[in-house]
Amino acid sequence: MEIDYNKIELKVGLEIHRQLDTKHKLFCNCPTEPREEGREVVFTRWLREAQSELGEVDPAAIFEAKKKKKIVYHGDDKSICLVEMDEEPPHDLNKEAIEVALTASLLMNSNPVDEIHVMRKIVIDGSNTTGFQRTCIIALGGWIEVAGKKIPIQTICLEEEAAKILDQKRGEVHYDLRRLGIPLIEVSTAPVIESPEEAYQVAYAIGRLLRATGKVKRGIGTIRQDLNVSIKNGALIEIKGVQELDLIPRVVELEVVRQLHLLKIKEELLKRNITEEEIRTQPIFDVTEIFVNTSSKLLKKKIDEGCTVLALKLPKFSGLIGLEAAPRIRLGSEFSGRVRAWTDVEGIFHTDELPGYGITVEEVSKLYQKVNASNLDAIVIVADEEHKAREALEYVKERSIEALHGVPSETRAAKPDGTTVYMRPRPGAARMYPETDLPPYPVRKEYIDWLKKNLPQTLEEVARRLVEKYNLSKQIVDELINMEKVELFEKIINETELPPTVIASILTEHVKNLKREGLRIEELRDEHFIEFFRLVSKGIVAKEAAYDVLRWLSENPNKNVSEAIEALGLRPVKLDEIEKKIVQLIELNREVVLKNPGKAVSIIMGELMKEYRGKVDGARLHQMVSSKVYGQGS
Repeated sequence: MEIDYNKIELKVGLEIHRQLDTKHKLFCNCPTEPREEGREVVFTRWLREAQSELGEVDPAAIFEAKKKKKIVYHGDDKSICLVEMDEEPPHDLNKEAIEVALTASLLMNSNPVDEIHVMRKIVIDGSNTTGFQRTCIIALGGWIEVAGKKIPIQTICLEEEAAKILDQKRGEVHYDLRRLGIPLIEVSTAPVIESPEEAYQVAYAIGRLLRATGKVKRGIGTIRQDLNVSIKNGALIEIKGVQELDLIPRVVELEVVRQLHLLKIKEELLKRNITEEEIRTQPIFDVTEIFVNTSSKLLKKKIDEGCTVLALKLPKFSGLIGLEAAPRIRLGSEFSGRVRAWTDVEGIFHTDELPGYGITVEEVSKLYQKVNASNLDAIVIVADEEHKAREALEYVKERSIEALHGVPSETRAAKPDGTTVYMRPRPGAARMYPETDLPPYPVRKEYIDWLKKNLPQTLEEVARRLVEKYNLSKQIVDELINMEKVELFEKIINETELPPTVIASILTEHVKNLKREGLRIEELRDEHFIEFFRLVSKGIVAKEAAYDVLRWLSENPNKNVSEAIEALGLRPVKLDEIEKKIVQLIELNREVVLKNPGKAVSIIMGELMKEYRGKVDGARLHQMVSSKVYGQGS
């Protein structure tokens, strides 16, 4: 779909979240990188909504409370304490985290506050044991420049990271508390971004400035981007949890496609003269008897479990529920997403996709007769416990009524393919109130002046330094920076005497190629690379073994480099064995050696590398072969 983003008045605002690489968590002395597991800690909670100080209840809190989920927390006593368990008040704000956040603020021309006040933000999905997330504004205003355009910064906040979901099932969710409380910086831009590509560029620029502090964590789960997207006649949609930077343009594009599609459906519904009252007054029918002998595996399974099949007629909706603007962007997906979020019910069918899924033409015909529907109408069916199925269809009604008005404002979750799914209602203003357990934290002018004088290099300055100091190409330096390998690169340089180009190439090109193979490169730890290069510098393994060793470690992340070398049979070969092999190959290629030594070296090297690749340094091997071959020629 060709989209004129100016014509539809696309506006995007970003919220960039990044974990800070501090020694301790934000409100206690627990480590942010536990090195050992302690005694297991498991406990259970149920959270409920509560009124704010103004006597109001946040709609997002009502949504979560309605699920009545049992929340099971997992941790260990080396990674969590009574603060994470909400059995003890928070400790003072982490000064290291404050310094990192203030430094980032100054790099973005933002204005630090005079006093930091911690606030409570109601969150009762279980990701915080307290029922709220602690957050505080560090700086206001500011700007960054991207492609010649000033992007205003609205706020820079410091907050505690949430717990990590381990498992979800009906009525129950499990969380890992080790992540809870890690300092998290949040940078919010004004909604002035006008295209998917610009959204990417702004997120990239903010990410580079945060990395310039040298105090942000790396890897999957340490960074996420939230987007606020709106178009003309559409709605403000909050999209949570975009993990990959490269996915941002796709998410924005598909959200625009989704909103345009919903506006198109609205126009068609208005042409068909459908009213809210027609939808709201539709009865819900028990149609279980129609499907008693069905070939649909899902319906049959549900009926055998004692569930009920219910049906709802949507007058004049025929052809609109299954109408697809792009893969997985259709009104039917809106229905199923809404139902799944509010009720945990799955397995919604609608007549735009029937017959199908084992449901026959005859069953569809009986369905139309049962609910008194015409071919202009659509029917939605749900199979579950009767009260759950009925509740699900009430949400389908609600979402159908919203379709008459276009695009409902809501919070959606990003998926790996760039599409989004309904997550919850957008939160209201009633979710924030002051933290009563922590006093304000003053920010002295003298401290800010000191920070300004000691700001870190920007990544552009880092790039220039690396090019000049190590004689690297600008391209490979940019890759080191983008892959966040600069600190690792310089650590390896300082601990070995290997050529910088070799180290940089392995850290970038090899890792990118492994990723293209679909391997889990996030499993490769800094310790893996450091150990490998140490062993190369000692002559225990050849640099040519890097790809095979890293590949093996990505599949066996709990092993070390020495174990990889052993498993791959890459133990170094004795030099006298290699010399004997070279002499044999020279005899076999005697005529070429005498007539064309250069060609002979290539032939012999090719044969040797078949046997010794990864076991012997290539440059050393070439030197040995050349010495022998040219010695023969003389």
